[in-house]
Amino acid sequence: MSILVIGGDQINSIKTTLQNLGFLSITHWDARNHTQTCKKDLPKNLDYVLMITDFINHNVMYKFKNAAKKRNIPVVCSKRSNSCVFCNFCKHLDNQGNCRKEK
Repeated sequence: MSILVIGGDQINSIKTTLQNLGFLSITHWDARNHTQTCKKDLPKNLDYVLMITDFINHNVMYKFKNAAKKRNIPVVCSKRSNSCVFCNFCKHLDNQGNCRKEK
């Protein structure tokens, strides 16, 4: 599975959590410069979008939530902590019967 993480500067620990959940391809946009980020388009082969809500502008969130919705890509919003990311993905994946315990 592939995921785009939008927001946050240092996400190394979040990357580890996402890898434990089964994500092989992890792309990260820090979105520090929201005008540059808003000019980007979602990558082609994408399974999920994770938005780190502590660190993104409302315009960035609005643009990429709508873009993902048009392509039927699930969006998970979370604060920037491993436990929040893990819990929010488990809530989403558990609804689909796919949640695996973190190692």
